[in-house]
Amino acid sequence: MPLIHSTDPDFRVCMITFDTLLAIQAEAESRGWATRWSSVDALRSQVRDGALLLQSLMREERGGVVWHTGLVLFSAADSKEAGGIATIDLDPARFESLERLDRDLDVRKALARMFSLASGGISMVSKK
Repeated sequence: MPLIHSTDPDFRVCMITFDTLLAIQAEAESRGWATRWSSVDALRSQVRDGALLLQSLMREERGGVVWHTGLVLFSAADSKEAGGIATIDLDPARFESLERLDRDLDVRKALARMFSLASGGISMVSKK
C-alpha cells in the first residue's frame, strides 16, 4: 500500500464533522474494509462529537477497486484534554469531496508535520 506524501496530488487534509466520520465508518463497514472501528458504538465510545481532522495516508487498489486510508485526529470521548489518532478506510470520491485545509504549501507542510508527530505519539512535557 503506497504512502501518500505531502507533495502527492492526492494528499489532502480536511476538517470533517462527527456525522461525516460516522458516515465514513458506516461505508467502511458495509464494504467490509478492515481499517475502521469495530462498530459505530465503538467509534462513539472513543471519539468526542465535534470537529475532526482527516489526512490522506495511503492508497490501495485491488481488483480494480481503489480506496484511501486516512488518519483521523480527534478529541477523546473520555477526556477533556486528550485526543487520539486512528486510521480509517474511505472511498476516494468521498475523500475528494471533502473541503481541503491544505491548499497553501506552508500550511500543507505544517499539517503534515502535525499528523506525523501525532501518529508517533505526543505527550505533555515538563520543561527543565
